[in-house]
Amino acid sequence: MSRQFASFREFYPFYLGEHANPTCRRLHFVGSIGVIALVVFAIVSGNAWWLLGALVCGYAFAWVGHFFFEHNRPATFKHPIYSLMGDWVMFADILRGRVRL
Repeated sequence: MSRQFASFREFYPFYLGEHANPTCRRLHFVGSIGVIALVVFAIVSGNAWWLLGALVCGYAFAWVGHFFFEHNRPATFKHPIYSLMGDWVMFADILRGRVRL
């Protein structure tokens, strides 16, 4: 049964709990940096195909973290919008020192 959330504020603590393993968080962080780099490259080069690479990069790193280190299913399967938001909020929280790598 899928858990329902009334807001992102309610979802985010659940999201962090799904990322308790430091290696999983590190892989998410590296994947997010890769996404940023590939989006910038797509803009600079004028080649939109790099956006597909950004999508693959982000999900590949995250899914390796979940399947091999966290041993759970990515929240994106049941909560895609909140999970995408959670990825970027966690990325920012890591940069701010609020979430440890």
